[in-house]
Amino acid sequence: MPDLAAALRAALPPGVALGQGRDEPLWPGETLLGAVPARLAEFARGRSAARAAMRGLGLAHVSLPMNPDRSPLWPPELTGSISHCAGACFAIAGLRSEFAGLGLDLEPTKPVGPDLWPVILRPEERDIDPLTVFVAKEAAYKAQYPITGVLFDFHALSVTLNGKRFTATFQQPVGRFAKGYAVHGCILRTAYHTAAICAIRAF
Repeated sequence: MPDLAAALRAALPPGVALGQGRDEPLWPGETLLGAVPARLAEFARGRSAARAAMRGLGLAHVSLPMNPDRSPLWPPELTGSISHCAGACFAIAGLRSEFAGLGLDLEPTKPVGPDLWPVILRPEERDIDPLTVFVAKEAAYKAQYPITGVLFDFHALSVTLNGKRFTATFQQPVGRFAKGYAVHGCILRTAYHTAAICAIRAF
């Protein structure tokens, strides 16, 4: 998938590195108890993508265990995001001195069923492609989670588009983010995948 890798790399903010997942063994401490073989292979590819992103920053690559909430336990100096879907697995990483949070979401480019529109879309978003809104909100959620540790549904954010750029605005207070706080990112599309990247700068 050179087109997707190239598109992601071209869209990254300076200081953020991209890693692509490969079929490699898990490292010590990287466990996923009870996983079926397919899920375990997916998990291992995600960890290899994260280590590739670490190498892209010029840092030693290390094991990436899970936090109790199942999110990746990045080294203290790093923040990052892992995403995988059919045919794609990538991770992004950056230094915490530069970024408070990073979010990456990848999805196959196919229509979102109408039954999911009310779950994903707020009333003001109904003229936007649901898949675009979905990946934007997923990337924004992933970027904010290391900062707040708060779970929320799709209606907590409202997405607006400006070309390939998006703004996701909090519609309720979440952790240190007040209602009305906006985070920003970009949308990427290839023949087979739709992706979003969101970066929140260090405060």
